[in-house]
Amino acid sequence: MTTAENARLQAALTAEEPLTWVITGDSITHGLVHTHGGRSYPEHLHELVRGELARTRDILINSAISGNKIVQILADFDRRVASWNPDVVTLMIGTNDCSTAVATLPPEKFAASIAEFVTRVRALSAVPVLLTPPSVDVAAAPERARIGEFAQAIRDVAAHDDVLLVDQHARFGEIGHGGVPWGLMNDPFHPNAAGHAALALELAKVLGIRPEPSRTLTLLQAQVAAGALNP
Repeated sequence: MTTAENARLQAALTAEEPLTWVITGDSITHGLVHTHGGRSYPEHLHELVRGELARTRDILINSAISGNKIVQILADFDRRVASWNPDVVTLMIGTNDCSTAVATLPPEKFAASIAEFVTRVRALSAVPVLLTPPSVDVAAAPERARIGEFAQAIRDVAAHDDVLLVDQHARFGEIGHGGVPWGLMNDPFHPNAAGHAALALELAKVLGIRPEPSRTLTLLQAQVAAGALNP
């Protein structure tokens, strides 16, 4: 974990100056359909920040678009990220990039694009946060069998460039005891409402968002525990 940027974020979370958060990615972050009306992880983050931390002047913007890959986010960076003058930018990507259904993107090229994203975010004087994508049921979605390689590419960029990392892929593996946590999934690669609760909990943990007491964190933990019992 980057010491300087983490310290900067923790200080910002206790300061009066409001923050602008941009949360971007693909359909998982977009958060439509697969939660069946439940909240997505960006919505849970919104409640934690603007509700339980009482940072009511903070603004959280979800600019994720279903079906997107990193190349599309970079091509639309000004609209999706820069135009909001963000202080914190989170990116979860890779589930579509790893697919061989249309074209095969080498993990190395994907990693280079992730590194470029980080550079652009830092040029805005914002704190970048990288999220690995959650698990994929490879038996049901063989075109996404490379998901582990793409998650590792994100870890490598985070380690090399000293970026805050939320390893959702590893966390879903833990919950699934080394496999896919079926009770947290709506289909082979989209988390359901319980899955989004798990995503939110891991993100909050890494970002140091721990309101005391917290109704939201308690409810999310219960939702994940119940989902994990549903193989």
